[in-house]
Amino acid sequence: MSELKTTNHQPEELTDSMQRLHAYWRMPYILAPKNKQAGENPFKELPNTDDDQSEYILFRGQKNYIVMNRYPYNAGHLLVIPYREVPTLEELSIEERHELMDLIVEAQQILKRALKPDGFNTGFNFGKAAGAGIPSHLHCHVVPRWNGDTNFMPVIADTRVLPDAMDAMWTRLKECVEA
Repeated sequence: MSELKTTNHQPEELTDSMQRLHAYWRMPYILAPKNKQAGENPFKELPNTDDDQSEYILFRGQKNYIVMNRYPYNAGHLLVIPYREVPTLEELSIEERHELMDLIVEAQQILKRALKPDGFNTGFNFGKAAGAGIPSHLHCHVVPRWNGDTNFMPVIADTRVLPDAMDAMWTRLKECVEA
């Protein structure tokens, strides 16, 4: 390992083993207004776009769609969302529930093809008390996980490290969506 050159106790250069952390996608989240209008629901408006790539929509079913989470817990974090705004599973029609489950499986298959994870965290948060950010519109999180992917950043720095940009990840995942 090379010796560090310092001036006023600050390194002039990084060692070969020192890495830089870039999370450019976080700034829009950090700067976004925190006081959303009551009743504001991006999940209703999101599928009205003609540009799936700009909204990170990977797949559109008849009753539900698969989209990348703009504020992911991990690289490749997907959401499966019904088009219709309902807060609970029992309020979905049988057809909506069946397709929702099919698209949860499809989301996992897309991630397996694209990222080869070792496992998944998959689930719902029903109600604000359970952590639902948009409690009026249920959505299922599908988060790929790898053996050993837990690290110190979320614990000590309240930061998640994502190894790829959103646009690059959308392209990689979209290539693994089967028609």
